[in-house]
Amino acid sequence: MMSAEPDLAELLADGTETVLLTQASTPIEAQLIRQRIAASGGQDRPQVSVGPPGSPATGLPESLLEGDQAARLVPVRVAWLPEEHAGRRAARLADMLPGHDPYHPSERQQRQILSRQPGRATVLVGEPATVASLRQHWTETAAGQDPADFAAYVARRATLALDRAEYRLLGPRYKTPSLVKEEILSSRRFRSGLRTVQRKPDEAPPSLAEAGQILDELAAGWSRRLIDIMPTLGRLIFQRGFDPQIDYDESQIERLRAAMERNPCIFLWSHRSNLDNLVLTAAMQEQGLPPAHVFGGINMAFGPMGAILRRAGVIFIRRSTADDPLYKYVLREYVGYVLEKRFNLSWSIEGTRSRTGKMLPPRLGLLSYAADAYLQGRVDDIMLLPVSITFDQLHEIAEYADYARGGQKKPEGFGWLYGFIKAQGAQHYGKIYVRFGEPVSMSAFLGPPGGSIATDPAARRLALQKTAFEVAWRINQGMPVTATAAVTTILLAMQGAALTFGQIRLGLADALDYLESRSVPRTASLRALSAPGPVRATLDALVAGGLVTYVRGGREPVWLIGPDQQLAATFYRNSLVHFLLDTALCELAVLRAKDASADPVGAFWAEIARLRDLLKFEFYFQDRDEHRRQVHAEMDRHVPGSPDWEERLSAGPMEADALLAQMRPLVSHVIVRPFVEAYRIVADVLAGEDVPTAADGSVDRDAVTQRALGLGRQYVAQRRLRSSESVSVLLFQTALQLADNRGLLGPGEDVAARRVGFLAELRDLLRRLDEIENLAIRRYIKDAVSARPAD
Repeated sequence: MMSAEPDLAELLADGTETVLLTQASTPIEAQLIRQRIAASGGQDRPQVSVGPPGSPATGLPESLLEGDQAARLVPVRVAWLPEEHAGRRAARLADMLPGHDPYHPSERQQRQILSRQPGRATVLVGEPATVASLRQHWTETAAGQDPADFAAYVARRATLALDRAEYRLLGPRYKTPSLVKEEILSSRRFRSGLRTVQRKPDEAPPSLAEAGQILDELAAGWSRRLIDIMPTLGRLIFQRGFDPQIDYDESQIERLRAAMERNPCIFLWSHRSNLDNLVLTAAMQEQGLPPAHVFGGINMAFGPMGAILRRAGVIFIRRSTADDPLYKYVLREYVGYVLEKRFNLSWSIEGTRSRTGKMLPPRLGLLSYAADAYLQGRVDDIMLLPVSITFDQLHEIAEYADYARGGQKKPEGFGWLYGFIKAQGAQHYGKIYVRFGEPVSMSAFLGPPGGSIATDPAARRLALQKTAFEVAWRINQGMPVTATAAVTTILLAMQGAALTFGQIRLGLADALDYLESRSVPRTASLRALSAPGPVRATLDALVAGGLVTYVRGGREPVWLIGPDQQLAATFYRNSLVHFLLDTALCELAVLRAKDASADPVGAFWAEIARLRDLLKFEFYFQDRDEHRRQVHAEMDRHVPGSPDWEERLSAGPMEADALLAQMRPLVSHVIVRPFVEAYRIVADVLAGEDVPTAADGSVDRDAVTQRALGLGRQYVAQRRLRSSESVSVLLFQTALQLADNRGLLGPGEDVAARRVGFLAELRDLLRRLDEIENLAIRRYIKDAVSARPAD
């Protein structure tokens, strides 16, 4: 049989009084342990059973624990390995059947294994510890002084030591927490903190039993069988519609691997699909990386799925915890415990799926709990790992478009799950791209544990916001632009008008040149769009998905995105807008400077600041100084040479026109207009005479949203909007957030006038977007004529 470290024979030969703590779940395992002990020369050493693997023991004899404190305790257990297939030992799908767990075979199966494949059984020896060292640690960390508590503590330490020995044998991806509830509830720090939890005056103080019930709801672990099988199950789902090979950047994988070896890590990922976690889990297994516990909403824990997913590392949390201080306390301690034990965590930094295709603002709740663990000194540092998960196409965008039109989210259940899995096989959706950004060190933003940030709530929150922003920024910057995103952006710019194949290629030429000049991350499919074949293949895929309409029968075929599909198509367009945003702002700022009677350069920068403020709830902006540097670099890239663009801008309106003529491609009418039009619709409602209000006099947001939907549909019918994509509940919600930030939703003497002013500001901006659009159309016609072959 295979040996494991530390060497049992060496431990028994050094003369130290040694007691062997054995864990056996069957007589066969007990016999294997006895044989191993005898072979190591320890048959005369005392042996004490501490219960079966995976459970705390009933206790140890008091005489053992009260005797020689220098006595060394050595835990021993049998580990079972799966059968080898193609050079790899791992559970297979067939092993999911009841009674087929290769890591925990039945007594009959154990007997068969020993007769046919004895190498699958290994006697493990855990790290030894003296009674004195265990007692000291128990005194420092545990809550009680009862000898029975100490006996249970020693048994737990034996189990945990053997768990560590087992994952060292199996590999780092099998490292999983065990006895979590018992360890947390017995902790002195947990019990001390529990007494400080403040409840309502009429509620009883929280008890250990109540905390234990919450831990039962939270605690998750990785069954070794599911570590092997879940990525395969995930692949069976997403490979129904996607290429089997996930697309990676190999250099990022090695950087990630190095970060995971140094500190506990938290994977923070963009959330576009319910497939995201399945994809990330499969990617990590494929790269031989340890699994991470993923947080999910309690709404996904339906039926027996909840129990299975908990054994697959999913931690289910309640959607709202604001009114339950006990739950918040237990969740915070649970997160701290998992990180302290150097297990990895994973969740969407956005907290929910983005139904618009662009990053949502980061949620700070779970990140705040991780920061507590770091600032309390429970870990030396935590590495935050930005992850972007991108899809060529998604079937879920139809659901997102329906939601944006005012539809209701469908509740999860087995019917929902069946429909979701079935939809994956409806068509081929292309590739999946996983990118890992540069890790963010929590210590770099929060300072040392116990420092000033730990005691200053305002400074702590600001530092945490900067940390989350940096992670989200790196996710955005690492998200590769796909061929789907580029083609849908070109077609959406036509607002329902069709383009020929040549016209689409002409539009793509400028886009590809721009993205390359900016060194924007691109997929191989996007780079291939310089050739006609991949362009046609992308169009065919979008037609097959029902997003693009193909019209033939005339002199030549044309393609368009019709009004009914524009909302869905914006999901792909919005996945690249952050790369074009600074260019869009520059265009509008140059146009504003052109109209300035004095100090055009000052007007340019004032407009940049105004647009930042207008769009701050839609996009991530770096701090003002850094963003100013980025804008300056963007203008330098568009307008290189001497004199520089600021000097030329100061020369007057003609030079401003010349600057705009040099900027390619013009994008603000494509990138910014949909958001401004949505804001304008909400501003129209707010500027009306009968604004819906609640009982306290503030604006009724739901009623305003419903009225904005109706007004938006009217404007689309009257062609007062460029396209239907601006008529979106999702964009209206952000518009209301902006209006609230400007004090336009509450009562006030001048609020009506300020609402009218807000509407006027948006109308003026739309006028300038029209001007940019007209310039872009004239340029496009000129380029098209130039590109047309001579008769």
